[in-house]
Amino acid sequence: MAGFEQPGSTDDEQAEARLVEAAQHGDRAAETALLARYEGPVYRFGLRFCRDPEDARDVLQETLLAAARGLPSYRGEAALGTWLYAIARSFCIKQRRRQLRAAPLASSASTDEEARAVPDPAAPPDEAAIAHELSGNVQRAIAALARPYREVLVLRDVEGLTAPEVAAALGIGVDAVKSRLHRARVAVREELAPLVGSVDPPAHGCPDVLALFSRHLEGQVDARLCEEMERHLSSCRRCAAACNGLKRTLSLCAATRGAGVPPPVQASVRRAVRELLRTEG
Repeated sequence: MAGFEQPGSTDDEQAEARLVEAAQHGDRAAETALLARYEGPVYRFGLRFCRDPEDARDVLQETLLAAARGLPSYRGEAALGTWLYAIARSFCIKQRRRQLRAAPLASSASTDEEARAVPDPAAPPDEAAIAHELSGNVQRAIAALARPYREVLVLRDVEGLTAPEVAAALGIGVDAVKSRLHRARVAVREELAPLVGSVDPPAHGCPDVLALFSRHLEGQVDARLCEEMERHLSSCRRCAAACNGLKRTLSLCAATRGAGVPPPVQASVRRAVRELLRTEG
């Protein structure tokens, strides 16, 4: 079973570390560039969990302002992205509490629209429409998950954090992350069955290939069991199709990562950050 590549690179991490060091020595341009790297991920996170574009804008702004204030004391105990997600999550929780006190949660329909990946403008209209519809189906499948499962799947399979990074961002153990992740992946795969292939009941004697494959992606399957699975999949078309469906599901989840911050929101938030840096500089 092929491994699961994570986004990012050593060169990228080194470039980020240089920006952090420069920002902590008073380089405002470096600080602005550093925060801009995380605008999209933080906005998407807020959009998926607050379920309201205005709340997501507030979460983005408050997160970046808090990060700008806290960056001088940031010591790198957690990755910068993990630190920012933890800040964003705290603001999401505050927003949700305010929503629950004030009124029922707003419909997620408009949020689905906002969170979808932006179609390639160079793609033919019919391809763009298909991509838009497909992304909407994936977003709805993710939104249907209960919050604890949605959090881990979004951070791990959409945003590409490692399981330990997800655990640090959410304040839970790595084992809990992996347990929730396996259930979330299978649930989304079932929701997307018309797109990735239906899940037939396993034949008598077949292992639970979906759970095993998800565990394999998290490094929880040893080499011996992996070889056994490879042999089984080579002879069982039903189980091979189930694993291929899960692979396709995870690919579709990762593809939803592309939605950016709407230009008016980006301009407003950047003005607020610049003003903070100016007044505190």
